Amino acid sequence: MAMPLATRRFTVDEYHRMVDAGILQEDDRVELLDGQIVEMSPIYPPHASCVNRLTRLLSQALGDRATLAVQNPVVLGLHWEPQPDVAVLKPRVDGYARQHPQPADVLLVIEVAESSLERDRDEKIPAYARAGVAEAWLVNLGARVIVLYQDPGPEGYRRVRTAVRGETVTPLELPGVTLRVDEILS
Repeated sequence: MAMPLATRRFTVDEYHRMVDAGILQEDDRVELLDGQIVEMSPIYPPHASCVNRLTRLLSQALGDRATLAVQNPVVLGLHWEPQPDVAVLKPRVDGYARQHPQPADVLLVIEVAESSLERDRDEKIPAYARAGVAEAWLVNLGARVIVLYQDPGPEGYRRVRTAVRGETVTPLELPGVTLRVDEILS
């Protein structure tokens, strides 16, 4: 009879020490999800193009009101350090040089999903809600929609709305910043 596999959840601190020790390289495409080191999906041209559009649109709309982080870590808790495609952060003088952003620093997190749809929707979005991230958007490239998740709680986001072509989206924490769905999904 085979013994069941034992797994171990790593903490964010242990994950960082693996980089310091050379076990993981700084440019490895991995993230820490629920204590597991998970290889990130490849970035195909439609995904990269959407992230580029979001970066341009948000940068123009935000100016100095917020910090835009593209595919950088956000620490959600002891065992979670995902790398969302885009995070809109409260501005800080140090530009987050001393530590990665925490949930209270995040105004909006955006995941662009193609091959990563199930992981983003079923694991990462609920983790953002449990951590108290105010709002998350899931850009579903396959369905050509943007799902907006708002009002976080321990069981997930309590308000969910799907935005389609012809509509606009405005982050709750950034009144006056309105993006057209068509521009994001071009």
